[in-house]
Amino acid sequence: MFLNRIGRIWLFIGIAGIGIGLTSVILTEWLHLDPCHLCIFQRLLMLTAGAFALVAAGLIWRGANPLVPGALTMLTVLSGVAVAAHHSWIQAYPSETNSCVGSTPGPIESVIEWLGHQMPSLFLATGFCEDDGFRLLGLTLANLSLLLFLALTSATLWALLRSLQARST
Repeated sequence: MFLNRIGRIWLFIGIAGIGIGLTSVILTEWLHLDPCHLCIFQRLLMLTAGAFALVAAGLIWRGANPLVPGALTMLTVLSGVAVAAHHSWIQAYPSETNSCVGSTPGPIESVIEWLGHQMPSLFLATGFCEDDGFRLLGLTLANLSLLLFLALTSATLWALLRSLQARST
């Protein structure tokens, strides 16, 4: 069995998501960056979206329906869009917003703290959300993350619609 066009799109989304997530780990080490809780959460969402998309590609390869992992991929990338947009807003208006580090950790911070203790090389948050010291082409890493999540959202929507069309024919 081989991957059809829709399966190759799911495979691309999966490889892109995992590749972007791993690239963020490499850049963090290489550039000596201090990622915040939202940075780490975006990394987690990107890796998770990639994993769901790879499951969708695997299901197509086996001749099964990819809609459940495809829908989970869409939910994950949309969550990534929301988190990256919020993070970009915090960086754009640091004096008007609260830091992502408060007196009482929220659910995101609690999950990231727990993951940081389990796998510090991937999930240890050591920075502040309002710090935007590193820029690429004038964009912060949160801005770049937002653009990448938007691109993956578009690809995921296309793949989901194609999967629905293939199922109905």
